[in-house]
Amino acid sequence: MGSDGLGVGPLIEGATDDGTSDGVEAPVGLVEIAGAIKWFDASKGYGFIVPDGGGPDVLVHVTCLRRDGFQTAIEGARVVCEAVRRAKGFQAFRVLSLDLSTAVQSPPPPSRARELVEPKGGFERATVKWFNRLRGFGFLTQGEGTPDIFVHMETLRRHGLTELRPGQAVLVRYGDGSKGLMAAEVKADADGSAGH
Repeated sequence: MGSDGLGVGPLIEGATDDGTSDGVEAPVGLVEIAGAIKWFDASKGYGFIVPDGGGPDVLVHVTCLRRDGFQTAIEGARVVCEAVRRAKGFQAFRVLSLDLSTAVQSPPPPSRARELVEPKGGFERATVKWFNRLRGFGFLTQGEGTPDIFVHMETLRRHGLTELRPGQAVLVRYGDGSKGLMAAEVKADADGSAGH
């Protein structure tokens, strides 16, 4: 049996490390718990449920959510699950329902892409220095000794691009953002060269 990676103990029976069923019967002593998501961090892969009836928080792992057809949980969402008692408290074994309509709608984090940047000139050639789709941003360069140009995923989407690869040649119109140069428009360099 694999570890849950959280120091809470072994994974509960019936779930494998990849969240699929291993054919083992559900553990004895399952308790149905209704409550609300206290917090959930998808990057860590787990979060906690605050039970309606009080008592200690219930650990919910991302593999449990995904196995039961849910991608993520948001703070305040109503949840009903079957839980099993572990050495350090209850852990969700099966998520029966998850109602995101009650989730706390926190304001989106400030995004530099929402800054309206006035382009300083026409399209210029640049090269992708790095871009991380998960983080939603990256930087372009026009060569050594030039300032980097920040580029946000929203800017790419507005102009029909879905991703950038390091070393890729692009055409960019940019302007001054609050923290430096920022792309206003980006398009693929049809020429394909990154010559400056």
